[in-house]
Amino acid sequence: MNRWSGRRRIALGLGFWLGLLGAAVAESETPAAAGTPPPAPAAIPNTSTADHSKFEILQQEFTSGPAVTEACLSCHTEADDQVMHSIHFNWEYESASGQTLGKKNVINAFCGNVAGNEARCTSCHAGYGWEDMASAPAQQSVTMDCLACHDRSGQYTKTSTGAGHPPLDPVKPGTKTITGAPAWAVDLTKAAQSVGVPGRDNCGNCHFYGGGGDNVKHGDLSSVLYEPPLAVDVHMSPDGENFTCNACHVSDQHQWAGSRYDILASDPEGTGKPGERRDVASCESCHSANPHPTTLEGMKLNDHVDVVACQACHIPEFARGGVATKTVWDWSTAGRMGDDGKPMHESNFVQSDGQALHTYMSQKGDFDWGEDVVPVYAWFDGQVEYTTGDQTIDPTTVVEVNRIHGDPEDGKSRIWPFKRMEGRQAYDAGNNRLAYSHVWGPTTDSAFWTHFDWDKAITAGMEAAGVEYSGDYGFVDTYMYWPTTHMVAPAEDAMDCVECHAEDGRLVGLAGIYMPGTNSMSWIGILGRLMVLATLLGIAFHALIRLVTRGKGGSHV
Repeated sequence: MNRWSGRRRIALGLGFWLGLLGAAVAESETPAAAGTPPPAPAAIPNTSTADHSKFEILQQEFTSGPAVTEACLSCHTEADDQVMHSIHFNWEYESASGQTLGKKNVINAFCGNVAGNEARCTSCHAGYGWEDMASAPAQQSVTMDCLACHDRSGQYTKTSTGAGHPPLDPVKPGTKTITGAPAWAVDLTKAAQSVGVPGRDNCGNCHFYGGGGDNVKHGDLSSVLYEPPLAVDVHMSPDGENFTCNACHVSDQHQWAGSRYDILASDPEGTGKPGERRDVASCESCHSANPHPTTLEGMKLNDHVDVVACQACHIPEFARGGVATKTVWDWSTAGRMGDDGKPMHESNFVQSDGQALHTYMSQKGDFDWGEDVVPVYAWFDGQVEYTTGDQTIDPTTVVEVNRIHGDPEDGKSRIWPFKRMEGRQAYDAGNNRLAYSHVWGPTTDSAFWTHFDWDKAITAGMEAAGVEYSGDYGFVDTYMYWPTTHMVAPAEDAMDCVECHAEDGRLVGLAGIYMPGTNSMSWIGILGRLMVLATLLGIAFHALIRLVTRGKGGSHV
């Protein structure tokens, strides 16, 4: 072998290893694979006389969500004004009690508050670019988002931290959608040409994932309801009525019926004519105030309608179908790091679909979860009063973040089922008020999820909300109530009488009712026992007399 062939081999070998090194470097620099959009949802029966795919104004390459909205408004000229006066857009609601509520204003038992965390929270806003709760979205020239509710291509979504904007090409590596999936580049033209009436996916992409994950918040709203089995929800199941959300949440000029801030707890005007009324989302508006058949049992059940909400019997448990709901959230333990000094998590709950769920996160603290959860029950007249940031609390007791109003004597309250969320969250220990906190903000020096400093996070959150802060904080136990109205079970799975009419029944301790069978030692229970005993003694005495008379040879003709 001559010296040139030896050098050639050395050069080839060096080139081979350099090639491998270069390939490895190139692979490490390759952006993470983009997410894959879900398949197009099932078609919804549509009687529209318009095919948007044929509209000339939609035959263009859109470069932003607001550009699509502008095209929509060239025909739907009044839609923006209607939407901008809705609770979906303003996140504000004036309650009958005089409180100014809405997501914009209230404190909750989950991620706490919107103020100071806008771009994360407004990722599910029905608009584009609302980044400051200090002023209304219209004052910030926020454009409404038509596609969030009306896209039927299935591939429209929003980024999880983009203040309502969709991911567009090129998608930044690591970007997530509002459902937590890896983001993909949305085709705005395809979405614009597909528009139609909203489907369960349009509503669910936000409402199923409230509180930071699938079914975290409500308990009766989870991804199972995209295509629920009949056993989970008779109304939304494709094997049942296959309802979309707006079959019950009827709308008029973009004002939707039904909200946790504005609930019709009872509906004595129920017409039994689905779709006739456009201002209610009640069972009675379809099923009437006498929904049960005219059998002996049915008539007895109808006797309960003026006291018990339909949901109390027909939603025996929530978080059914394989997706758990968060039942406890303890913020006071957040901030604990792993052995390596970095944020850590534990996943010690496995829900029935096999997915392991976090039970601890450095960013959020400790959690508990539950499936097939039995509700708590309370008298409810539809009004909820919130503990707002300007109200004084008693930190030595459990603070109700929202208080359920109802009275068994008012004629309009009904016994309703609720998810009761148990929390432990920050409060201003100097002023005895629930605290606003700044948790999300990767570029700030005060976001708790980045810096794990509660004092800085609360100081920034209180400033963002415009509330005075004493500089001293602590943690207080809380309850928060969520009315349960979804996951209606088939009739044969509704609660049996004995689930309430028993000594350990579901309604034990609920004021304002007498429940036969629940307390055998009450005066009426004792009276009943005495009557039974007297009857038995009478029978025994009669039998004894007959035996005695027979023994004396008497006869009866």
